[in-house]
Amino acid sequence: MLSKYLDKKRKNTHKHVSSGKYIKSFVYGGLDGTITTFAVVAGVAGAALNPSVVLILGFANLIADGISMAVGDYLSSKAEREYGRSERKKEEGYMKRITDERKRLIKVYINQGFNKKEANLLAGIVCKNKKACVDVLLNYELGISDRQNNPLKNSAATFGSFVLFGFVPLITYVFSKLINLFQENTFLLASIFTCLTLFALGAAKYKFTGRSWYKSGVEMLLVGGIAAAAAYLIGHFVSVII
Repeated sequence: MLSKYLDKKRKNTHKHVSSGKYIKSFVYGGLDGTITTFAVVAGVAGAALNPSVVLILGFANLIADGISMAVGDYLSSKAEREYGRSERKKEEGYMKRITDERKRLIKVYINQGFNKKEANLLAGIVCKNKKACVDVLLNYELGISDRQNNPLKNSAATFGSFVLFGFVPLITYVFSKLINLFQENTFLLASIFTCLTLFALGAAKYKFTGRSWYKSGVEMLLVGGIAAAAAYLIGHFVSVII
């Protein structure tokens, strides 16, 4: 009973979050959505244009850029997967004709810190399994993993995150006629909501990356803040010239 409990406990301890492999698409989709949408808001505010322009440009940007990001992520993920499959076929064909895969594996393990005896032993064991041998060589020499991300799920994560977080800078403008506080402090509150979102988005990475949640949040906030400040200054500068 005790051994079964310990085995179960060990499995739970080492359990990985499967959704973590899509965190890159989620984080960068959300970051891009928040920054680009708020850049529109900041540019319009800097140019002192009618707030209705924010809604027109903001939602146009939200949909168009969201689709563009999703398509780009899908195509890049698909190309990466096709490249991995192509290299795997080449490696499998190479192993059928040439029998030096054990020597290559020995070099791999020696480079990883094993001594020659240990590397030779490991290579001998791995070479008994063709798939395992190919996996190790592709992962070490080309950085190709057997577990490839799903292009459709990647693009869905990107689009969903882009639209979800990209809507935040527009909230105060959408509800400005219903809530007096939003109407009186539209841009200020949009800025505050955006800053909080950027920080939260960056801090959320710690669960998957292991980095400090605070440092990740501040880093994301600084990146978004610089982009937003640039958009505001450009909008103000152009309005003055015109």
